[in-house]
Amino acid sequence: MASKPKKKNPRLASGRKRARQDVKLNAANSSLRSKYRTAVKNVEKAVLAGDKTKATELFAKMQSVVDTVADKGIFHKNKAARDKSRIAARVKALALSA
Repeated sequence: MASKPKKKNPRLASGRKRARQDVKLNAANSSLRSKYRTAVKNVEKAVLAGDKTKATELFAKMQSVVDTVADKGIFHKNKAARDKSRIAARVKALALSA
């Protein structure tokens, strides 16, 4: 069973500080990434369930989450725009079909 090689501790004080900062930054980025994916997944579930009102409500919330995460550079702006566009089309199609 091959496990990851243990990382060495940086020697320089600046490197040690950088390593400490990276832990916090990584946690913050992971949290935002998770929030983004959850928001998208919730809208997709509502669309699949055929719940028009819930889908439009969740889509509005999802847009702000997606924009915030893209502004912080966690995901690329084009990926955020692409996700919003695709889900908007699905929500619109759901609204028209009902």
